Amino acid sequence: MKQNKTFLLMLMLSAAMVTHGQTDSTKVTNDSVTWNQSLDGVTVTAQRQLIKQEIDRVGYDVQADEDSRTENVLDMLRKVPMVTIDGNENILVKGNSDYKIYKNGHLDPSLSKNAKEILKAMPANSVKRIEVITDPGAREDAEGVNAILNIVMMDTRKMDGVTGSIRGNYSSLNSVGVGTYLATQLGKTIVSIDYGYNCMTKKSTASDGYVERTFVESGNTQKVSQTSSNPGYIHYADINASYDIDTLNLLSASFGGYFYKIDVQGDNSMTMLNATNGPLYHYDDHFWLPSYNHHSWNGRLDYEHKTHRRGEMLTLSYMLALTRQHSEQEDNYSNMQNVPFNYTGFLLKTREHFTEHTFQTDYVRPLWAGHKLEVGAKYIYRSNNSQNTQDYYKTNETPSIPYEFEHSTQIAAAYADYMYNSDKWSARAGLRYEFSYMKGHYPLGDSGDFSKRLNDWVPQASVKYQITDRHSLKLGYTTSISRPGISYLNPAVVYSPNRVDFGNARLVSASKQSISLTYMYVGSRLTLQIVPQYQFSNNAVGSVVYALNDIRHGTYGNVMRYRRMQVEGYAQWKPFNGTTFVANLNYRYVVHKNPDLNLQLTCHPLSYYFYVSQRLPWKLLATAYTYGQMGHSHVDVYSYNRSWNRYAFTLQRSFLSEDRLTVRVMANSPFHKNQHSRTRTVQGDILGWGDNTRNENGRYFLLAFTYRFGKLKASVKKTETTIENSDEVGGISRGK
Repeated sequence: MKQNKTFLLMLMLSAAMVTHGQTDSTKVTNDSVTWNQSLDGVTVTAQRQLIKQEIDRVGYDVQADEDSRTENVLDMLRKVPMVTIDGNENILVKGNSDYKIYKNGHLDPSLSKNAKEILKAMPANSVKRIEVITDPGAREDAEGVNAILNIVMMDTRKMDGVTGSIRGNYSSLNSVGVGTYLATQLGKTIVSIDYGYNCMTKKSTASDGYVERTFVESGNTQKVSQTSSNPGYIHYADINASYDIDTLNLLSASFGGYFYKIDVQGDNSMTMLNATNGPLYHYDDHFWLPSYNHHSWNGRLDYEHKTHRRGEMLTLSYMLALTRQHSEQEDNYSNMQNVPFNYTGFLLKTREHFTEHTFQTDYVRPLWAGHKLEVGAKYIYRSNNSQNTQDYYKTNETPSIPYEFEHSTQIAAAYADYMYNSDKWSARAGLRYEFSYMKGHYPLGDSGDFSKRLNDWVPQASVKYQITDRHSLKLGYTTSISRPGISYLNPAVVYSPNRVDFGNARLVSASKQSISLTYMYVGSRLTLQIVPQYQFSNNAVGSVVYALNDIRHGTYGNVMRYRRMQVEGYAQWKPFNGTTFVANLNYRYVVHKNPDLNLQLTCHPLSYYFYVSQRLPWKLLATAYTYGQMGHSHVDVYSYNRSWNRYAFTLQRSFLSEDRLTVRVMANSPFHKNQHSRTRTVQGDILGWGDNTRNENGRYFLLAFTYRFGKLKASVKKTETTIENSDEVGGISRGK
């Protein structure tokens, strides 16, 4: 009789967990932890869901993924819905690079500027979940982005002594990475420190490339072969602290950033041929950047006050962001034959500085059951300045060229966001107004000062219907704007024998609009998401490339019109205990236009990521994955990237009490020594193609370990709202 009661109880618990997504012993949600209970010899187990959808975001539960013990955050991102990573480890969200990265719900300037290097060094076991905020509200959207990638660190509230971890990895390319995480509590104060170091060797960063360009007007062809490497190192650190003044008041602060220094060096061989393939001129170029260094630091202070009314809250925030980038590039030419220039080399010195102060206030007020209103205001003062000096060797005719440029932006914004939530329906609607004043100044008097005033309205809206406990449907509409950064604005002209580059100080903010429909199914063993979306912009910042006397000239302009239709798909299937399949797909049909030049380029690539993991005897976990792109994807309106593929295999095992030590070995592309990245330019003044190989994309082997100590029960508390600035594109560090 007792066994029958136990069996009936087991069936009832299992049915409840399957029907309601329940995974703990009281109330079950899709993002809860794995629940195990033994009843008289019978074990009841509920699967822990990795994916959770809310009205404005999709979350991936990193701690539920066993790979998080030894993998880094960049590895985990490949499994997150609507996130793809290209062949150069650039992160794409919803199929493009128009996004910002937050940490714990607020902008992290360091991550947004150099995401891939920092996330490669950040251990996945320090992250609770990764969120893709698909429909940013009027507050979270700040000055407007297509999407937000939010890295949520471990956030439980208990603290018991000192807790932490140490980690390390070594690859057959001789690269090394180490790091540590520590957290402790001192009275009402909780403090955590995270530090990481990565060493990049000449072997790990070596690359070979070949480019062939034909100038349409003359018919002449330029052939360039290059070998290069950029050995160096990167440090990153974060210090976070929170102080519980009392039950209604919380003060939190953080400081962090990263520093890297690299020694870029390489050799070019350039040959110019005429239209009949006869030689015109030739030279070899040895180049290096002996002191290229980059600093990016930011600090935040947040004060949160809660009232006795449940959910009512006032937050005051301040953020300071600093970026300093210095470089000295030296080129020396040899084996010169009939060259069309009169110098044997040059030294280019560049100094770029960025400073940003942000003040923000946010107020949240529950109105009545299921209804909530959020309002707030923000002021940003953003200052950019750059100094360039280019000195030429062994010439009396080409003087030194100094250049200085200063640019400031002041932004005042206010927003209101309304949210509704019931058992079946959720909705969110918001409106944001922004006034911005931009000013440019030339200290050397090279050009006249200029200024511009802009007014922008940014509406947002989304509605979600929970069809059943497992099925949901969401419709979202967003508008957004983005402003150019110093790298796009800096008008300093940089010369080399075969190219001239300069920014455009007259760039203005660009606006975008999109509409999407999201279907999601969350079952006990299968999670499925399908997202069709349409996006367009009529004044996006794009590259402007043209040829003068067989020399490539490049700058930027608000010249891009694009139309993007895409379908994103995600599936996670657990057919058996210990077996997991993941597929992450993004198909897009994109049209880029430059009406001024009457150019149009259409591409329709499919980005994919397929992953399988299997639990094996002796506590082993084996995984295999492949990712890449089928079809062509845009570089700009002139060029596209061709298809590519990467793959890897891993094996990991945990040791010691409570699995405190985890060791992982990985084989990256073991059957291909080199993996190629190919680009083709099909329209404009210059036509051609390029082929590049990088050692880190080809065959190598990696050994990694993580050791935990203490009890992982705490991390620093965060105010529920804080500052995020997400409007700028083309800052000091171009790309992500």
